[in-house]
Amino acid sequence: MNALQPAAGAKTIFLIKRLPEVSREELVAHWYGNHMAGVVAAQRRQGERGTNHAFRYIVTLFGANAAGEHPWDGMAQLWFKEPLPVPDKPYGRPPRDTFQQKTEPYLPWTTTEYVVMDGALPAEPLTLNDPFPSTRSGFFKVSFLVAAKPGIDYDAFFAHWLTKHVPNVRSVMEQVGGFRYVVSHSVAPAAERYAGLAELYFPDESGWQGYRQTIKADGMEEWVDMERMKIFRSNTEMVGIP
Repeated sequence: MNALQPAAGAKTIFLIKRLPEVSREELVAHWYGNHMAGVVAAQRRQGERGTNHAFRYIVTLFGANAAGEHPWDGMAQLWFKEPLPVPDKPYGRPPRDTFQQKTEPYLPWTTTEYVVMDGALPAEPLTLNDPFPSTRSGFFKVSFLVAAKPGIDYDAFFAHWLTKHVPNVRSVMEQVGGFRYVVSHSVAPAAERYAGLAELYFPDESGWQGYRQTIKADGMEEWVDMERMKIFRSNTEMVGIP
């Protein structure tokens, strides 16, 4: 297999958690109904001015864990030509819209993306409203927020991830019918809560069950902090910029 090449641009992730008094339904309503359109419009204006702007914008809504809790409610992903500068203070303080009034403050997490399996994941524009934001479903997605053990050699970790773990996961994905697999590595892993993100897409939950039954250890446990790693299931994405 040829060496995996990074995708163009900087993939920036925003992990979102609602405030304790805010319901999940309220958060999603304001995220989709108020916030996303504003982000799309702001990025369009940035593009018209010829400045760094997002050329893609996707939101994944995370399901609850086995205890019925949402350690994170979802993540927004925006792809820029150049990385965003580190802000002086988190986004949402002070809030610029109702969505930010309902969430904990959040910071950009800049990553390098590797698209391992590029299965079809169409974004259909709306026809009776503005084309975007829109939604999509009809898949079963598993997102791994990968935490690293303290003091590790990140170069060795990322090299193992791409050269040993990725081929292992891809082989199993192909066996069980998975159709999309993306890995994102933190640009500054020592300074972040998570060293990376893995996203696996299956046609339905049976593919994920088959994956769990088939995957074998390949040495990732040498670097990964399994207690701090988070795994989320999803079946809905909101599309701001396809």
